[in-house]
Amino acid sequence: MKLLLTGGGGRLGTELRTLLPELGIQVVAPNSAELDVTSAGRVADVVGRERPDVIVHAAAYTDVGGAERNREQCWAVNVEGTRNVVGAANAAGAKLVQISTDYVFSGETGGYREDDTPGPPVNFYALSKLVAEEAARAAARHLIIRTSFRPREFQYPVAYSDAYTGQDYVDIIAPSIALASAHALDIDDEILHIVTERKSVYELARRRKPGVREGTRAEAGVKLPSDVSLNTERWESLRRRLSGTPVRV
Repeated sequence: MKLLLTGGGGRLGTELRTLLPELGIQVVAPNSAELDVTSAGRVADVVGRERPDVIVHAAAYTDVGGAERNREQCWAVNVEGTRNVVGAANAAGAKLVQISTDYVFSGETGGYREDDTPGPPVNFYALSKLVAEEAARAAARHLIIRTSFRPREFQYPVAYSDAYTGQDYVDIIAPSIALASAHALDIDDEILHIVTERKSVYELARRRKPGVREGTRAEAGVKLPSDVSLNTERWESLRRRLSGTPVRV
């Protein structure tokens, strides 16, 4: 199976470039100069040349605070970029794996399931990713993976104890996303939640940065949801079935 990866130089993409070949997947991961997702023509050219079976669309604008200041750029990458990839995927007959986020939920309850109604978005980044999900559904074959991850080390001096999440470090999350991507052609579900257990961001931060200062969302400078933890029962059941199963080639 041939897989084209957008955002191959990013946080998740870097991990997937190592993990996917270990699962027997041929990976093509052009850099941002070679594949600018905001250029419909460039995306069409690259996808048309490579003719992948699966496109994992991991390229995204992910700076939540920056999205409030740079709305046009965030929209161009997250929304227009996704539309461009969808068009190219349909033209090539490829299945799209869209990397989405837990922020599509408002954060009022937590424990969200795949079929729960998303929204309303609490900030512009969340809005862009919610619209991107709708764009991804225009792909004839698609799988939307809602997830959340941080770099291998917690990068901030403060972490919020009143923000709850299923988020984890990218080296913890990436193997599951690689497994789902490798088996994308065999997965009938259109949405999967791939995160870990519910915890506060402060609890998560202390696992790799014990001296991090405890703070609250009021310090963030941008509105953040209270609890975007996700129910992962669907993925856990599927993961047990897929583990050890040969990848379709």
